This record gives sequence, C-alpha cells and structure tokens, in this order.
Amino acid sequence: MTLEPLEAQQLLWLTYTVVLTALIWVPYILNRIVEMGLVPAVYNPQPDLAAKRQWANRMFRAHANAVENLVVFAPLVLVVIMAGASSDLTLMACVVYFFARLAHAIVYTLGIPIIRPFLFTIGFICQMVLAVAILSAI
Repeated sequence: MTLEPLEAQQLLWLTYTVVLTALIWVPYILNRIVEMGLVPAVYNPQPDLAAKRQWANRMFRAHANAVENLVVFAPLVLVVIMAGASSDLTLMACVVYFFARLAHAIVYTLGIPIIRPFLFTIGFICQMVLAVAILSAI
C-alpha cells in the first residue's frame, strides 16, 4: 500500500501519540520502585495501593486518561486515511492532538488546575475534526 504524504504524516503523528501513551507510565513505575523496592513493585499483590507521592498518583490517572482517549483517536486517524478524507486540517488535528495530550499529561501530573480540562477539550475537538472529515467523505 502506497501512502500519500498527508496520510504518511498522519500515521507518523499517530505513532508519536501511541509512543507517548506507552511511555507515560515509566516515571510512575520508577517512583513505585523507589517507594517499594524492585521486587514489591514488580510483584505488587495490591495494585490499588496508592503511591505516596501525589504527582505519581496523578501521573497514573493521566496515563489511564491517555489510553482511554487513544481508543477514540487511533481509529479515527485510521478511518480518515482509509476513507480518503485526509487533508491539511486532519493532519493539523493529529499534530495538535499529540501536543495537547503531551501537555495534558504534564499539567495533570503537576496538578495544575483549570488548564487540564482546557487541554482535554482541545484533544476532543481534534477528535471531532477527524470524525467530521470521515462523515463528510462518506
């Protein structure tokens, strides 16, 4: 399958978003190892045991939120490409989504109020841009 440049760029930004989502847990688990030690952190018979550091608990929730939203974003990007609905606007939505999710994870982890829902909303708008592009192409 040969991809057009816009399609390839959208897949690249989707990949960046997937990798970001995959990496958000790393500082959290490193904190768990520091707090509990390696074996207890890996064994962890009580996964609901909260971290002592509040930033780590917020990062855990930021990761869960990123995963939940990736389930919406990734299929939309793939369907945009499959439907032939790629455009400069859909590419921009993919780029903005990545940076909104990166900023969301940082702001959530740092516990900065007000900005977090704004960043979440930006990501949601990007998802809706992709959905409208798909629906317009069908």
